[in-house]
Amino acid sequence: MTASYETIRTGLDGNVLSATFNAPPMNLIGPEVVRDMVALLEELSHPTAPRVVIFDSADADFFFPHVDMTKVPEYTAEAAKAGGPGDASLGMLFRKLSRLPAVTIAKLRGRARGAGSEFLLACDMRFASRENAILGQPEVAIGAPPGAGAIQHLTRLLGRGRALEAVLTSSDY
Repeated sequence: MTASYETIRTGLDGNVLSATFNAPPMNLIGPEVVRDMVALLEELSHPTAPRVVIFDSADADFFFPHVDMTKVPEYTAEAAKAGGPGDASLGMLFRKLSRLPAVTIAKLRGRARGAGSEFLLACDMRFASRENAILGQPEVAIGAPPGAGAIQHLTRLLGRGRALEAVLTSSDY
């Protein structure tokens, strides 16, 4: 790995890359995080890239609590760089994550809600702290459906009934 990132600290040990998100004050998904994700996923798409990626957060209380709602146009413009203006969305970016040739593993401590939860769901494997891991899909509570793959991933991972419960109640779990 040759790139350096503003919001992701990386470390390589053999063929395993550690990628730690560090976007104070609470790891909101904003343009800087999306820009770094786009660049990292591009680098991980190359044949010589590491075969395993372990994602975690530098903040013990927040993995990704959600997107930065004050910067939607900015992070959408950054996401467009990964797939083009026809699909400038976090859903497209997370789909790219789910299709990487590398095995993607997420270590969850703290909150991951909305797009943060959808990032985790797009990874191949997730391991959560028993002490303070919280996931949730709060979008329905504000009148919107989850938009970055939560419904598809939750249905596959939890089954239809539990996925509906997670999405329709907007409750943390």
